[in-house]
Amino acid sequence: MHKGVNFNSSDTASVVVVGGAAMDTKGHALEPLQPGTSIAGHVRVSVGGVGRNIAENLARLGLRTTLLSAVGNDEAGRHLLTLARKSGVNVDYVLVSRDHPSAAYLAVLDGEGSLSVSVADMSIMEMVTPRYLYDRRRWLRRASMVVVDANLSPKSLSSLLRQTRNHGVRVCADPTSASLAPRLCPHLSDFYMITPNALEAEALCGHPARDRDEAIVVAKQLVSLGVEIAVITLADQGLVYATPGESGHIPAIKCEIVDLTGAGDALTAAIIFGLLNDFPVDEAVRLGVSAATLTLQCRETVHPELSLEVLYDKLVI
Repeated sequence: MHKGVNFNSSDTASVVVVGGAAMDTKGHALEPLQPGTSIAGHVRVSVGGVGRNIAENLARLGLRTTLLSAVGNDEAGRHLLTLARKSGVNVDYVLVSRDHPSAAYLAVLDGEGSLSVSVADMSIMEMVTPRYLYDRRRWLRRASMVVVDANLSPKSLSSLLRQTRNHGVRVCADPTSASLAPRLCPHLSDFYMITPNALEAEALCGHPARDRDEAIVVAKQLVSLGVEIAVITLADQGLVYATPGESGHIPAIKCEIVDLTGAGDALTAAIIFGLLNDFPVDEAVRLGVSAATLTLQCRETVHPELSLEVLYDKLVI
């Protein structure tokens, strides 16, 4: 355990998360997937969205967390805000739109819980405009750290990073998907940390990150492009990380996988928690692996019993 951890971090550190909040519908197949026909399985509806997931994980770890996002003036939007508020996230500044429905994410998981195909309707994120961000500038400029997902439009992302850069606020980025990751490419030097999976890392750099050795090369490339901390997740191979002064590999913790959704968001949140509490990078990353492992073992997108104590019980040494 990190001896210098500040268990009262919520009294000093605050995190602003700018990103998507969505309702997730997940179909978990009980038979081999077959195109053109239905098969038996379980279907669950839960709250999700990369930004919202990261925010809830951070709040459950005790950090003061504010979510900047947009939801529809509909039942889904009200449910998203209610549950986020109950988990400790400040949602007072989330935009509620009468013109767009709340975001939705549809995923089909195979028998092992791995994603087969997904469809995301995040069009409401067009409402998170440069003006919206400017109107909430006080929160961005005073944050200990800002986290952004790639659902933001290119103009809004540029506006956000201009504000944080001018006020010396560190920014962590989640590429969200391989199709959205290129939005981050022009801004890599503005990111304190970035946490892609293998496909997203390839989309960022143009080089494959299929195994540990390839991923280390890509992580170091991201650092050479200006990222302070690059973390690339490799599913059952664990993850690799790189900084200007070190690099390494952390193996995955073997566990029964129930649902892969949200594991990367938990990992990002736990690493941020560690960094804000002055953990060495390698220990912060290990804490992230622990959080991802917990999330893999539950059907919810965010583990409902997540806490620092539970994370240490799973910590890989």
